[in-house]
Amino acid sequence: MSTFYFFSGGIAALAGVAALFQSSWRALYVFTSLPSLAFALAVLPFVSESPRWFLVRHRAHDALRVLRDIASKNGRVFPDGVTLKLDDDVEEDDENVDKNNKVEEQERNSASDSSILDVFRSRTTRARLVLSVLINLLCSVVYYGLSLNVVNLKTNLYVSVAINSLAEMPAYLLTALLLDRFGRKPLGIGTMLLSGAFCIAGSLIVPGAGAGGAMRIVRMGCGVVGIFGMAATYNLLFIYTAELFPTVVRNAALGCTSQASQMGAILAPLVVVLGERVPFAVFGVSGIVGGLLVFYLPETMNKPLYDTMAGLEEGEKTVLK
Repeated sequence: MSTFYFFSGGIAALAGVAALFQSSWRALYVFTSLPSLAFALAVLPFVSESPRWFLVRHRAHDALRVLRDIASKNGRVFPDGVTLKLDDDVEEDDENVDKNNKVEEQERNSASDSSILDVFRSRTTRARLVLSVLINLLCSVVYYGLSLNVVNLKTNLYVSVAINSLAEMPAYLLTALLLDRFGRKPLGIGTMLLSGAFCIAGSLIVPGAGAGGAMRIVRMGCGVVGIFGMAATYNLLFIYTAELFPTVVRNAALGCTSQASQMGAILAPLVVVLGERVPFAVFGVSGIVGGLLVFYLPETMNKPLYDTMAGLEEGEKTVLK
């Protein structure tokens, strides 16, 4: 979650860089692309798959190799004789052995080729995916829309972008501090409703002839609070969404929600061009609807992270009982 500070810092820096390249957007594109290329090359030696990902595909040797590498870099000694097994590989009572063997065989056959279709086969994960896609779409529309809507505020463009990005940083800090205290669900609901309420307020402000400058500042303040709330939501959604799905299909589910976020980013400019007041109203409704949708997601704080679809289904049955 701390990486989002650098995301906002980059947007603030972009405002300053863009002010220097006002005469050529092509030069701005080139200048801002070079750090990304340098980073992509520099980070390659330091990334690997997670041990959990290797384990659910029954590649315990690779999972142990990654864990030993982590221990070595942390100055720790990895114990000898340690082995890794899936939950389904652990022997239970004699009466459950046959059942466990069937589950194990099914998971061994499906773990290596799990896809988004497996998410839709389960009613539990299907409902979670639909809700997550809609919430991420609405969140992205508001987040990117408020960032682009500075053109409708009739204030200094570069200053407004910098203020918006700096307003996101305390949102990330607040999310990190409160996430394990209040939980993912209440925080997601509260931050989306906060953003939606202030966007609705911004849509009701009409700069008059006499006090137009002051009202524009007030409306900009509504936008700043709106992006504060939605940035907090955006931050926690990465954690929340990952915790909703088992390891074997987590990448597929996150791919869908990420695609929904990109679709929201595509729709945001189409909303911004609707004028001064309508975009705020659309962002407000989107925030409120998104907050209401979070009500239907389960809380994941202090809940187990499941590795397999069977494990998730059994865990949900236990909770319902």
